[in-house]
Amino acid sequence: MNELLDPHNQNDAELSLRPQFLNQYIGQVAFKEQLKVYIEAARLREEALDHVLLYGPPGLGKTTLAYVIANELGVHIKTASGPAIEKPGDLVSLLNDLEPGDVLFIDEIHRMPMFVEEVLYSAMEDYFIDIVIGERDNPRSVRFDLPPFTLIGATTRSGMLSAPLRDRFGIVGHLEYYNIEELSAIVRRTAEIFNVDISAEAAKSLALRSRGTPRIANRLLKRVRDFALVKGNGEVTTDLVDLTLEHLGVDEAGLDRTDRAILRVMIEDYAGRAVGAKSIALAIGEEAETIEAVYEPYLIQQGFVLRTQNGRVPSEKAYKHLGVAKND
Repeated sequence: MNELLDPHNQNDAELSLRPQFLNQYIGQVAFKEQLKVYIEAARLREEALDHVLLYGPPGLGKTTLAYVIANELGVHIKTASGPAIEKPGDLVSLLNDLEPGDVLFIDEIHRMPMFVEEVLYSAMEDYFIDIVIGERDNPRSVRFDLPPFTLIGATTRSGMLSAPLRDRFGIVGHLEYYNIEELSAIVRRTAEIFNVDISAEAAKSLALRSRGTPRIANRLLKRVRDFALVKGNGEVTTDLVDLTLEHLGVDEAGLDRTDRAILRVMIEDYAGRAVGAKSIALAIGEEAETIEAVYEPYLIQQGFVLRTQNGRVPSEKAYKHLGVAKND
């Protein structure tokens, strides 16, 4: 199989967790209602849906939503990852496989090389690509006409997208963290698919500690399911949720060991002074990009970290959560 396609290499169990249509997709209510209108309008006009940009923290359902959009349109979807599209020829190969109206989903689109991105502009606007081929002293331009298609780009770092690329997306959706009721519903749905007996209280307890993220909620449920099978009678209770997450190092606020390490560096190593992501990354042995994309958004959203012009500072809530007195 072409390495550009299906980069996530999902197994059947993972795919079964994905909703197939918008009425099965939990959360993101406002954007979902907008999508229903855009998709229906495109179908009535018998046109390709306008290009869609999905952005937000990891694990909120960007890839799932791309598949849902394709299913709602009744078209095929091709998937690729930005870093895997290394040269214009890779992009041409992907686009040439599309039928009229099909969806091309590019995950991590902000990591696509700029010289490839520039080739994409004419494909998005006018459905053609010009490629320069031949030797350096005898180059020639070859034009590839494309069928109307929909590009869905996903990114966790929307600020890293160039303005020319961002402006070519007609539909932009910011996926937000899920609330407890939505996550509880996702946990119960996943438990039903896994044939796991879970109480409403246990589902809510798990949701409370899932960082507002469906991917994390489903991952934690898998581990709770293991503990329920080995340590209990197979039923997932609040006590089993507490036991499992204690073993996993996830506390009552959903913070894991890395989250707490970040807060401790800010409080203990830098005494609450403003600090940059690179300094934190060096202190805990993590990539700065991972801190900025994965950990920091939730810590900020939950009020543990504050952003200033000079860097990040821990909040009063962070001191209280770690049980550390603040030195004024």
